[in-house]
Amino acid sequence: MVNAQDIMTREVFSVSPETDIEELARLFVEKKVGTLPVIDDQGRLCGIVSESDLVERDQPLHIPTVISIFDWVLYLESEKKFREELKKITARKVSEICSGDVVTCGPETSVPEIARLMTKHHVHLVPVVEGEKVIGVVARLDVIRSMEL
Repeated sequence: MVNAQDIMTREVFSVSPETDIEELARLFVEKKVGTLPVIDDQGRLCGIVSESDLVERDQPLHIPTVISIFDWVLYLESEKKFREELKKITARKVSEICSGDVVTCGPETSVPEIARLMTKHHVHLVPVVEGEKVIGVVARLDVIRSMEL
């Protein structure tokens, strides 16, 4: 059976949590990729960042509707969501826009299981990890190419 180690891309382009947003945009264009793993100084996977995360940063800020009664301010919408939007819009580093909830697989994970993970979690790239180290990535195109094997 074909598994992750058979189809993964071994030359992994990545960014650190401290990478500037401008550098991230340049890397997306230069490397022609849409998603990058975020790897810390010790080589551990600590997040994933996509073009969507970068595009969301340029959305106009939606100010939540509030009602003021006496000295109380009541939010009619989620104050937490507003804070998250504000954080993304003002972000200067990858750590401020990346997702820390990363879907991963091991080198022995079967291609059908990787496809299931991608579909279930709506992701286009699955880092292949061994221990805490990223040893490759499987993109949707890698899964499609494996159908020719």
